[in-house]
Amino acid sequence: MRLPQIQIHTTDAKIDLDIAKPQQYIKQPKATQHIEQPAAILDINTTKGVLKIDSSQARRDLGLIGPIESSANYAAKGKQEAQKGMARRAREGRQMMENAGKDQGRATIQNIAKQNHGPHRVQFNVKFVPSIGSVKIDYTPGTTDVNIERRDPIIDAKVNKPIHEYTPGKVTGTMVQRPDVDIDVNI
Repeated sequence: MRLPQIQIHTTDAKIDLDIAKPQQYIKQPKATQHIEQPAAILDINTTKGVLKIDSSQARRDLGLIGPIESSANYAAKGKQEAQKGMARRAREGRQMMENAGKDQGRATIQNIAKQNHGPHRVQFNVKFVPSIGSVKIDYTPGTTDVNIERRDPIIDAKVNKPIHEYTPGKVTGTMVQRPDVDIDVNI
């Protein structure tokens, strides 16, 4: 007895694929930026310092005085010396009057002459001209006020969108060989 035989032949399908890759282009432009820094407002106020120097006493010490003051000083000194001279002459007159009749009358006149015309001792001492502290200095310092008003920067920033181009990929297939199944039965 013979058994039937079955033969099966298959042919695979063959597909030709044409693949176009996707393309992508991305570019990010830089942000557009404008920065401006306004200058700070600076306000400076000053008052001047005042320096006062009074050297009138030092000038007086050196003998440098005005004509009116000089005339007044010389007049006062002249008056004082005149009064001293009158007092001296009155005193000498009294001395001569008291000793006129005595033996001492001649000696009195000699003594008076020696007092008035002999060498006089003059005191010698160191004198500082002008005197210490004769120049008066008065200083009032000035002031300086500084006011600064800070100003914030002006920043204008614009973010630019990215440039994005995309071409999708494409796959096309072509059937080169169709699939096939052959079945053969032998009895």
